[in-house]
Amino acid sequence: MLKVGEAAPMFVLPDADMDAVDIAAYRGKRHVVLFFYPRDDTPTCTLEATDFSDHEDEFSRHGCVVLGISRDDCIRHAEFRDKHGISVRLLSDADGQVCKQYGVWQMKEVDGVKKHGIVRSTFVIDKQGVLRFVLYGVNAKGHALEVLRTAKELNS
Repeated sequence: MLKVGEAAPMFVLPDADMDAVDIAAYRGKRHVVLFFYPRDDTPTCTLEATDFSDHEDEFSRHGCVVLGISRDDCIRHAEFRDKHGISVRLLSDADGQVCKQYGVWQMKEVDGVKKHGIVRSTFVIDKQGVLRFVLYGVNAKGHALEVLRTAKELNS
């Protein structure tokens, strides 16, 4: 698992429109908020993605871009985005490589069955590419505002 102060792993992933997003392109320009979530169109994941979308303008005012990542494919991301009016970019990590780099692909127990899955997690990466906030096992309710407070501190 990653820790505050470490360099954030770099990656390129497609978004819901199949456009490549290179996280290195934000270096020196914007802070990056990355939130990893298990699956599109589930109640908690929808709450989290819409909450970040509701505060996207505030994040932008504080120099941040918000990106959501799951292993769902681009088409499913587009359907999820359109159905719920999600404005933040959703990236597809279909092969799970970025999930592994960030340490969010972990063994979980769901309904008594152990299997690998994404542990809901959030990272804030500063303009220099350094992790400034790392949280594994996120509680989605109110989480976007908690992350927004961190984003505000980066600019103070």
